[in-house]
Amino acid sequence: MAEPLAERLRPRSLDDYIGQQHLVGEGAVLRKMIDAGRVSSFILWGPPGVGKTTLAQIIAHRLETPFYTLSAVTSGVKDVRDVIEKAQKGRFFTEASPILFIDEIHRFSKSQQDSLLGAVEKGIVTLIGATTENPSFEVIRPLLSRCQIYVLKPLEKDDLLKLLNRAITQDIILKERQIVLKESDAILRYSGGDARKLLNILELVVEAASEKDDIVITDQLVAERLQQNPLAYDKDGEMHYDIISAFIKSIRGSDPDAALYWLARMIEGGEDPKFIARRLVISASEDIGLANPNALLLANAAFDAVQKIGWPEGRIPLAEATVYLATSPKSNSAYLGIDAALDLVRRTGNQPVPLPIRNAPTQLMKELGYHDGYLYPHDFPGHFTPQQYMPDALVTERLWHGQHSPVEEKLYERMVNYWGERYKK
Repeated sequence: MAEPLAERLRPRSLDDYIGQQHLVGEGAVLRKMIDAGRVSSFILWGPPGVGKTTLAQIIAHRLETPFYTLSAVTSGVKDVRDVIEKAQKGRFFTEASPILFIDEIHRFSKSQQDSLLGAVEKGIVTLIGATTENPSFEVIRPLLSRCQIYVLKPLEKDDLLKLLNRAITQDIILKERQIVLKESDAILRYSGGDARKLLNILELVVEAASEKDDIVITDQLVAERLQQNPLAYDKDGEMHYDIISAFIKSIRGSDPDAALYWLARMIEGGEDPKFIARRLVISASEDIGLANPNALLLANAAFDAVQKIGWPEGRIPLAEATVYLATSPKSNSAYLGIDAALDLVRRTGNQPVPLPIRNAPTQLMKELGYHDGYLYPHDFPGHFTPQQYMPDALVTERLWHGQHSPVEEKLYERMVNYWGERYKK
């Protein structure tokens, strides 16, 4: 039986590697390390199908060093120790450290990650981890401090088209068929920047055609083939990001029925409940925000609950939070406000803190005017008095703009009452 198309086309060198030029392009950080013949331990963080495993294999091949692979799903502490022992025995002092590649490193338990620390610290192995999850959530701090984090991006349209054309013209099987890529919008859209998914869809379309027929790939053909052969939910990739996107957008769009449907799809697919709970916390902050501050409290309570009780009962607090968030009024004013503040900081640099609101723990600081002139709000009626809190160069900047929900209208009215014309702009 032939290997899957995605495996047959897996690049063997950086010259064939598509995408991630910010990491492996000329002069980029990983390219420099590879060219120098020495790499330090690092974790590749990015969505499925963007080349994490492939990049690790290319690095091992380029450095001509032993390459060991472990899957966090199937490996235990004993497997980790066995690999470290093999690496230690088989290494010569003049060689680069063997590479230990751990796929889905975010699924490793604390004890499994602890068992890696000594070997990574002593240079017995060079660790390359791959994860689709933010490493700061699941990777223990001591291991995280010993690894660089490199973020991989979804493949761009040009990258995907290049990969499609390479598959059609160079793959040992497909190049024997008459394949014409007439339209590409649908196949690119369904792939979602995932190279493996793109090639799986292409293979599905080709296999559905008679061996004698020419194949003209159109948007309609791709849509028909995918409807006849829906790709199953895969918590390790494939539709993982499509489903969570639909879930969050349904909450944002105030459709509790759709939100519950996508929640059920994830539960049936065996999704990690903590992954779902984290997204609910983010949604409560990003989409509901100040329109209903209780949403964040309930989302956090759901997160705590699923960690304590797990499946199957964990579905109940997740459903409760999902419905509450979907039916809550929406506001993204805090989300927009912090992004506007970050943009302002990046544009204006480190503006000095006004003297009256500086800290003055020493006599010298007091003599220099630190804290001088500060007005203590609690000494004034209503616990408020106007004074300058923004840097001198930014006194006219507005970052938070209240939105039209009952709760936020009250907050906005209070600011207008306090600050007058500044908040009427």
